[in-house]
Amino acid sequence: MTPATSPQRQLVNVALVRAHLVASATAFAILLLAGLAFALQFMQYYPFPGIPALSPGRVRMVHTNMAAYGFIANAFIAGLLWAIPRLTKRPILSDGLGWLIFWAWQGILVLTFLGILGGYAQAIEWGETPIFVDPLVLVGLVLLVTNLAHPIFKTRERGLYVSLWYFLAAFAWTGLVYFMGNYMPQFWVPGAPGAAIAGLFIHDLVGLFVTPIGWGLMYFFVPLLLKKPIWSHALSLIGFWGIAFFYPMQGVHHFLWSPIPMYAQYGAVVATIAIEVVVVTVIVNFFGTLYGRSDAMRSNLPIRWFYVGMLNYALTCLQCAIQVTLTVQKVIHFTDWVVGHAHLVMFGVFGFWIMGMMVELWPQVVGRPWYSTRLLTAHFWLTTIGMTSMFVILMAGGLVQGYLWGSLAHWADSVVYSLPFWWARTLTGLLIILGTGLFFYNMWATARQPAPAYVPGAATAEA
Repeated sequence: MTPATSPQRQLVNVALVRAHLVASATAFAILLLAGLAFALQFMQYYPFPGIPALSPGRVRMVHTNMAAYGFIANAFIAGLLWAIPRLTKRPILSDGLGWLIFWAWQGILVLTFLGILGGYAQAIEWGETPIFVDPLVLVGLVLLVTNLAHPIFKTRERGLYVSLWYFLAAFAWTGLVYFMGNYMPQFWVPGAPGAAIAGLFIHDLVGLFVTPIGWGLMYFFVPLLLKKPIWSHALSLIGFWGIAFFYPMQGVHHFLWSPIPMYAQYGAVVATIAIEVVVVTVIVNFFGTLYGRSDAMRSNLPIRWFYVGMLNYALTCLQCAIQVTLTVQKVIHFTDWVVGHAHLVMFGVFGFWIMGMMVELWPQVVGRPWYSTRLLTAHFWLTTIGMTSMFVILMAGGLVQGYLWGSLAHWADSVVYSLPFWWARTLTGLLIILGTGLFFYNMWATARQPAPAYVPGAATAEA
């Protein structure tokens, strides 16, 4: 009997899951404050004037990088550490390696944070991580994949559940996408071809890292919480292969009407619209699963977070299929419409799924029931109202900006007309911050409660 399958070893390292959830929440707090500071500059209330290290451009990059690599990455690692051992009935390769990865990843975030504020960011959107950080990220990804893929390859299960398909695909894609986006435009492919690769990186970071892990976790948590199998296994595979085939070809749609060859732009438009058709199969599958259990939307808060996130996913994909056309791009390119779209994708979808996952997992990893269900409900509604309002406001403001620019109005006029939208956007952000503050207090108060006689989730591995 090997140590990896010893009966004394827990199937899931609950302490490691808890650590990643805490790190994710910490990064979320940082990105919210950075986002608020950046938004205040549009009303001429920027809190750090004249400080180069805290200039709005650098603070914005902290906001986006903490979202992708701090908030989302840490939460998804926690979800993988929870789901993969349960799906394979085997623990990860090494708990020690898991802790090494945890501390190394937080160190990478600190280096990224300090490097960006110190002026060492790369001139690549979503790839601003300083050059000296990139090799550490790639090594960390290799170690993470080694640790998490081991139980999948060693499982004795005769068939792999669809969640594991998504996880394995993300493991294969993420390192390749990160290397492509952070090295090729920076060192080897300048000009318009480099911009095309940067566009691929921007979109593939969402489509080949965040999306497969996010949907894989939904395929794990939703049937578990609803206590019924996924509606259609066939549809789940159609969704998986649709992402695998169409997503890698979409990136150029970030640079429509650019010097990039038009055949590449047309191909990106077609691939983007095609993936939205595939998305319908995924949405239908999950709402088919909910059929007969719609009461869970009222009684089960994680399910509510998950399905509101899915509605936002359907909305943002519909929006994407419209805005990717060359006709609409003439109006909305470079406007706040794009900012609203990005927020709905990264937070309204994946952020909502993470919040639902935290609501489900936090009591289990601290071994205590939630301190206050009222605070949980208040967090949900403040966040949902704030995010929805922000999306609508930015979309409307973007249309105003686009039509003003199209009419050749003076740039200053577009700023004047945008001010009410920027004020409203900041207020919606404050709603999200208020809700998150209540949630963080609830997490802290829950962890401080007297422990029960047992710790949920402490299943043991099979011998």
